[in-house]
Amino acid sequence: MLVLGVETSCDETGVALVRDGRFLAEALASQTDIHAVFGGVVPEIASREHQRMLPILFREVLAKADVAAADIDAVAVARGPGLLGSLLVGMSFAKGLCLATGAAIIGVDHLHAHLLAPGLEAELRFPALGLLVSGGHTHIYRMQSPTEFTLLGRTLDDAAGEAFDKVAKLLNLPYPGGRYLDDLSQGVEPDTAMFPLAYVHNDNLDFSFSGLKTAVAERLAKRPHLAYPAMHEADSLAAGGALALSAHGEELALLAASFNWAVAETLRIKVERALDRESGVVALVVAGGVAANSHVRATMTQVAVSRGLAACLPRPALCTDNAAMIAHAGSLACAAGYRHGLDLESIPRGRAVPRDWVRA
Repeated sequence: MLVLGVETSCDETGVALVRDGRFLAEALASQTDIHAVFGGVVPEIASREHQRMLPILFREVLAKADVAAADIDAVAVARGPGLLGSLLVGMSFAKGLCLATGAAIIGVDHLHAHLLAPGLEAELRFPALGLLVSGGHTHIYRMQSPTEFTLLGRTLDDAAGEAFDKVAKLLNLPYPGGRYLDDLSQGVEPDTAMFPLAYVHNDNLDFSFSGLKTAVAERLAKRPHLAYPAMHEADSLAAGGALALSAHGEELALLAASFNWAVAETLRIKVERALDRESGVVALVVAGGVAANSHVRATMTQVAVSRGLAACLPRPALCTDNAAMIAHAGSLACAAGYRHGLDLESIPRGRAVPRDWVRA
């Protein structure tokens, strides 16, 4: 079965093809440079860019895979959660393509697609514990199968990715700033007493990183010299996109390392707690944009190894939003016999994506 994936949930426009679970081709357009001017994603601009790029990327991916639109058996589309305007652009494109070609349509939960992304590179084993760490979500799931997910813990306010973004903004780092905080911390031993561990003194599996973000803000308020100049200045970046050397490099690196440690350690505590409660788990899956963070990857891999579990983390390129994971998740749903009708709705952030697909 040839499945086309369409991803437009935020600021990445993606189209990909998967045949019988095997990745064929992908075309992706990032809007990072456009939104960097504003320090964050502007929904209206994101929607217009998706509308402009989708037809271009669609033709590109067909050419890469050497297939025709008529060959597509099903279209998998990210239906949410995400920016509603952006989701609607992708949904309209997917429905139009299905009407034109007779292909089936399958709506994909963007969050579940992230957790299934490691399956593009190696076979996933079930049941698994899934940790999703992204810009807007930090969730723990029990993954019983590729189509059965049980939410065990969720973000209450700031997700891990939001904490990275907000701390980076306080330091005037380029958008998105998570990777720069990671880069700054390399080779530096963290001060484990510098920042509190966020929302761990309880017995649940939920997350709240607002307290950690506030602690960093309070520390920086007393040390304003650590912030970089406005990052729109051309000399703020060195060649290759690396940060220029700061006059207070050692102190800034220690802060970055300590912040990274606090995030990774908080995730470890909650994941270990979940593993203590969930029986029969054979794998630990970690996915989402923050799963590209070196500290998170090392910590979660260590947890899996210590527990005798398979560690399933996608390569960094598959951690960010992409259409390959949407096509893959849709392909697995189709293989299980699920489909949607053309009355399929987009689901904005803040609402749970319903399991309303039907057996074909």
